[in-house]
Parts: sequence; C-alpha cells; structure tokens
Amino acid sequence: MKLMSAKPDFRSDGPAAYRRRRGGRIVMWLVALFLIAIVAAGGAAWYVYEGLQPVDGPQTAKNVTIPTGSSVREIGRLLEEQGLIRNADLFQYYVKYKGVAPQLKAGEYQFTTGQAIDDMLTAMAEGKTVVNAARFTIPEGWNIEQIAEHLDKEGIVEKAAFLKEVNEGDFPEYEFVAQIPKNKNRKHRLEGYLFPETYEVDKDATAHEVVSRMLAQFEKVWQPQWTEQLKQRGLTLDEAVSLASIVEREVTVDKERPLVAGVYYNRIRDKWPLQADATVQFILGKQRDRLTYEDLKVKSPYNTYLNPGLPPGPIANPGRASLEAVVNPAQHDYFFYVTKKDGTSEHYFSKTLSEHNANDAKSRGN
Repeated sequence: MKLMSAKPDFRSDGPAAYRRRRGGRIVMWLVALFLIAIVAAGGAAWYVYEGLQPVDGPQTAKNVTIPTGSSVREIGRLLEEQGLIRNADLFQYYVKYKGVAPQLKAGEYQFTTGQAIDDMLTAMAEGKTVVNAARFTIPEGWNIEQIAEHLDKEGIVEKAAFLKEVNEGDFPEYEFVAQIPKNKNRKHRLEGYLFPETYEVDKDATAHEVVSRMLAQFEKVWQPQWTEQLKQRGLTLDEAVSLASIVEREVTVDKERPLVAGVYYNRIRDKWPLQADATVQFILGKQRDRLTYEDLKVKSPYNTYLNPGLPPGPIANPGRASLEAVVNPAQHDYFFYVTKKDGTSEHYFSKTLSEHNANDAKSRGN
C-alpha cells in the first residue's frame, strides 16, 4: 500500500496558479510604487507651496534696489537676502512659470516682509519704485561731456562734480579702471566706460555713486572671454573700447557694425590711418553733416586723419552691439565705406580707392 505524503504538493496547483500568484505580487508592487509616487509628488508640491508663501514674522518695510540688467536669479537672491522671500530658486522658477521675467524693471522698491510674491512681481512689472528714486537715460554714443550736461540739467548731479569723479574718482572695485592707460592726451579718463542704459538712483545719490552705477553696468555687460579674444587680435580692452566708440559713432544700423569694425581692423593691420570722421567730430565738439577739408586738418591727438593708429582714448560710450562688433568683426577685404544718403543710414563698402570714389559720387548723386 502506497502511503500519502504528509507534506502537501504545491506543484499540484499547476502553472496557471503560479502565474496568478506571481501576477498578484506584481500588482501589489505597482500599487506600492504608485502610492510612493503620490506621497513624493505631494511632498514636492507641499515644498513648493511652502517655499512660495509670504515670510513669517513682524511686518518690516525694506528698500531693495534692483540694478539695471539684473537676472531673475539675481533679483531672487536680493529678495532672499533681505528676508522678503523664502527661497530664491523657487522664486526664479515661479517667475519663469508666470512669464513675467521680461517685464521686471530695475529701480528701488519698498517691500514689506510678509508681502505676497505676486504683489512684489506686480510692483516690479509696473515700475512702482519708491518716491525718492530718480531715473535717467544715457543713449548709446554719448560722450562724457554730453552725459555730464544731461545729468546736471535733470538735477541728478552737478556737472563739475560728475566730471571730477570721472577723472579723479577712486573706483578700486573695478579692475578695468586700474588698467586704463595714464595718457596726458586723453580727454576724460572714464570715457567709453559709462555704459549707455536707463538707470534709477536715489535722488540724493552722489556723483561718485552715479558714476559707480554706470561702471558696474559696463562690468556686467563686458564678457571675460572677450578680453581673451582681443588678446589674440593684439588689442587691449581699452583699445577695443576706443575702437568700439568709433564704430558706435560711425554706424547707425546694427548689422553694419561688424563690417565697419572689419574695415578698421584691415586698416590697422596694413598700417593705414583710420581716417574716421567721428574722431574729428569729437575734436570739434559738435556734430556736422559734412566735414570740410579744413576740419580734417585740425591738430589734435584724436585726429585719425593726421595720426596713425587709434586715438588716445574712446570718443564716446559704446553700447553692447558696438563692443561685440569689435570683439567679433566681419572678415572681408573692405578698406572704405561711405553713407548711401538714401534714407537707410546704410553704407557702400569698397576694396579700392577707385571703387570708393565711385561710391562716393553715387552717394552724392553725381
């Protein structure tokens, strides 16, 4: 007689039962993972929600100055440092999510601890700065004298005090200022470095503070790699700013700036005089529609018709497009250009003097 085993034979259920048990375990794991995901998502959502809530504590008014050109990240850091928001990184993502980053304006604002982020964003988007702020705009291509007169006229700072800071002020925080050559023929030390932009300063700001703000903006715009690129071209930063100032004054249409910069690089390479009309206009102190041959003979270190190479310093304060054009000039064989005089403010470019003379005649309508 065959004895039955006391241990049940689980294999007797067959493959189908095994698959059912295995499928059940997979379902349980999936359910568990799903629950974990829900908990994680909920935790993340709670973290974001909490990070965007107003800061707890007593309500305190704080003035915050948003410098011109500040990124959303930089604005967030300023607000976090002042205890106005909880998390600068979450602020940055929230601003991008809202799509208001391009609307945020520089200036001095008064916010209160405990204030909602949306309220602060609205204030910055609408430019609701504090009452004691003064705004002024420096157009691209203005020189130091024009800037000083404008600031005096607007009641920002007195012209004499401004010019004194430009030529004698101490700005050790900006390395590029220390690198400016000490040249007795240079008209104004900081010519070229007061970046053209719209600024907001305290109404009681000193001339030193105003100049410093403009230097800070130049430092912000100037890219460190540009200095290295210029070294390969044999130019210092100051020489590049001088050349950019000429490009700024000679060109109106941005797309032509690299072309004109290339013309001057070709002339420098072949040891030709720059013969830039803008340098003569700088000497004369006022803009003329057309220079005379007598004007071109005026004796001055800035006259690039009489003196080889670059002038002793910049002749104006160039904008970003002109600075970039000098860093990355167009590669071509042009040595001449002349205004088209057709209302476009564009130029005819030529490789030879005979071509240039023909273009000049075309420009004059002869």
